[in-house]
Amino acid sequence: MNAFFLRLVLPLALALLAGCSTLDHSAAPAVDGKALWVVLPFANNTETPLAGSRAEAIAESLLRAQGIGKLRRYPAALQQDALFEPGDRKQLDAGLAWAREEGARYALTGSVDEWRYKVGVDGEPAVGIALSIVDVASGETLWSGAGGKSGWSREALSAVAQQLMRKLIGAGLAARQN
Repeated sequence: MNAFFLRLVLPLALALLAGCSTLDHSAAPAVDGKALWVVLPFANNTETPLAGSRAEAIAESLLRAQGIGKLRRYPAALQQDALFEPGDRKQLDAGLAWAREEGARYALTGSVDEWRYKVGVDGEPAVGIALSIVDVASGETLWSGAGGKSGWSREALSAVAQQLMRKLIGAGLAARQN
């Protein structure tokens, strides 16, 4: 009984405790981890104010944790002010123009599609994010991934977002050359 528990029941219980998540992504490109990277503005497609900025901050930390040492975040002048007309495409184009001026090779950008606590008794955190690694010179998307994750009622929304983004960024940098 004890061996059965350790081999079957315990892993199933741990899997359930990890929360529910979905993850899809393209094959990881062979990117240069020593090149200059930039984090561009994330589109906020939620009703939660500053969800895009929060995701950007997490992404920047995770890129650094993955060994991307030469990393810059876009200037505040590119920060979106419009509340009801996002202009995400214009913002991305302006960000890429800035990144080219800086001599960056790669850009990480994305969108936040869910960033909230679910309504109900438990109020579980739920996050939905799409990320892209872009070749700055050409504007070509080298990698893209999307995921959604919900946590348990006592988890912080930022912790659930960090777990999801760690998996996504790890998948995007899997073939990284250092």
